[in-house]
Parts: sequence; C-alpha cells; structure tokens
Amino acid sequence: MDSLTQFVLGASVAAVCVPQGHRRKALLVGAALGTLPDLDVLIDYGDAVANFTYHRGFSHSLLVLTPFAIGLWYLLKRTWQPVKSAPTPWFWAILLVLITHPLLDAHTAYGTQLFWPIQTPPVMWTTLFIIDPLYTLPLLAGVLTLTIKPKGVFAHKMLILGLVMSSSYLAWSWFAKMTIEDKVIAEFNVDESRSKLFTTPTPFNTLFWRAVLVEDDRYYEIYVSMLGNAKPTITEYVRNQHLLEEAQHLWPVARLNWFTQGFIKAEHIGDKLVIADLRMGVEPHYVFRHVVAEQGKPHWQSVPTKLLPKTHRWQDVTELLKDVSGVNTSLEILDEVPAIKAPPSVPNTN
Repeated sequence: MDSLTQFVLGASVAAVCVPQGHRRKALLVGAALGTLPDLDVLIDYGDAVANFTYHRGFSHSLLVLTPFAIGLWYLLKRTWQPVKSAPTPWFWAILLVLITHPLLDAHTAYGTQLFWPIQTPPVMWTTLFIIDPLYTLPLLAGVLTLTIKPKGVFAHKMLILGLVMSSSYLAWSWFAKMTIEDKVIAEFNVDESRSKLFTTPTPFNTLFWRAVLVEDDRYYEIYVSMLGNAKPTITEYVRNQHLLEEAQHLWPVARLNWFTQGFIKAEHIGDKLVIADLRMGVEPHYVFRHVVAEQGKPHWQSVPTKLLPKTHRWQDVTELLKDVSGVNTSLEILDEVPAIKAPPSVPNTN
C-alpha cells in the first residue's frame, strides 16, 4: 500500500495497544515502524529486474520481522521508560505494527514475500488497489483526532472506530474478489485446470474489477462490475509464448515469471526482448515493462535490464473508472485500447 496508509495503520495499531498516557508516543513509534519495511527501496540490487523483484523481500518477511520485533522490544524494555513501565502492551504494539505492514501489502497486486528466505512465490491476494481512500481515511481520521486530544475518550473511540471500519472494508474486499471471480468463471466457462486467473480492483475502489485470464499463448483482459447486472467485457491478446520459451534460460525472464506467477507477456521491440507484467496497468499501458535481452545469433543474449518509462496517463485512469462503472459509456474500455467485443465464452481447450 501507499506510504500514507502504512503510516496511519502503524500509528493506529500502536496507539490502540498501549496505556492512555503513552498514546501520543505510540503514534510516533507506530508511524515510524509502519514505514520501516519500505525503506528497502533505497537498496540497489544491481539492475532493474533485481530491484523490482527483491523489493518487499527480506524487509517484508514475517520470518524476519517477528524476531526483529522481539529484539527491538527487548532493547526498548531495557532503555526506554514507557516500555519499561508497560512491557506487555508495548510488545504487542511493536509486533503488530511490523507484521500488519506486509500483511496489508499482500492484499495488493505487487506481491509480498511473506516467507523470505523460503523461495515461494510472492503472496498477492489482490483485494485492494495500492491506493484506496475508503481504507485509509478512517485510519487517518482516528490518528488526527488522537493527535489533537491524546487523552480524550472520544479520540480513543475514533481510533478504534477507524480500525474497525478499515478492517471491515478489508473484509468486504475479500467478499468482492470472490464474487468477481465466481462471476468471471461462470460467464466465460473458465477451465481452471488449464487457465490462470488474476483479479484486481481498478484504481481507488473495490466495485469495479479487472481480470487477466491466461491460457497458453493467449490472455484475456476482462472488466467486471459489482453493480447491477452488467455483463463482463473481454478482449483477447497474444502473450508471444514462443519468445518466453526461447528466453526462459535467462535469469531476468525466469525471475519475472516466478515473481508474477506467470502473468507476463513478451514483446519483440527492435532487437530487444521486453517483458510486461500483466498484473499492473491496462492493455497496452503496463506499469512494469523491462528490457531483458537482445537478439543474438541465433539466441537471445543477456543485457543489463532496464525499466521502460510508463506510457499511461492520469486521464487513462479516470477514463477507465468512468467506462467500467458504466457512466455514459456503459462497459466500454479506454479509447487508447482496442475495442472489446465480448465473445460468448473463453475457448475451452479441453
């Protein structure tokens, strides 16, 4: 999630755990610890693909953060009076702030390596967009109220209410995701044994969703609404599976395939091989497109990987929300994206 959300989540969790007289201090400690895991963005791992795929790695691992929280708590219990005077509440404050950060991040499309150094693919529950005001604003209201009146009963109630509202919204996002996936599977006769389905909310909401369905060399971009009875829309694209297979021996290609759990496509641009992450962005404007190889004689050759500039614009986001929500344009897609004509079903390859 975005930095503001992690800031206010950490502050809220810490402040609700500690005694009344410690709440203002807990706001500061919680905000700092809630931000701490994301400082791994300052580390340069050597190239663009490494930086992309090692982010949310060790610094977001529950296997690292749990012992770190225990060690930090023990140190503060020996050196800082608030923790000395209320060790148990502060233990839970420190531990919960640190582990809620990666758990919340795992609800987004990027993916979070919760069990690093175990080489399992990143967890990506994808029930929230990376910025969602309906999750963040209740937490922000509670933190601001408590900052102004840290000892007030009303401020404490606002803090609890903010956590309850944001947690309820998170629970709703799970329900919405399951509903959307059931709708996609039923509408397009998805064969789950031969297909991979990825669903994620469109920007800033959990009512309108984007899905990516991968079947061998084809992938389908699908838009679905939680509102009304509007039918999902779908369009078909080519992944260039042959290019992925030709370059699968290269570390950046294998790494991106692992990191995205196979939701990638290949593009042959000039003499370069470009891998696009299908999870983030809209066709053809993907947020993460990496140059990973150049054409050799006859095989693809490694090159220093490079992240290509983003091609989407803010207008694309607003147009997407307008179109998917059905306002004025029913359920059409961006003008920049080829028009979608929904077939009766995704071809069944059985």
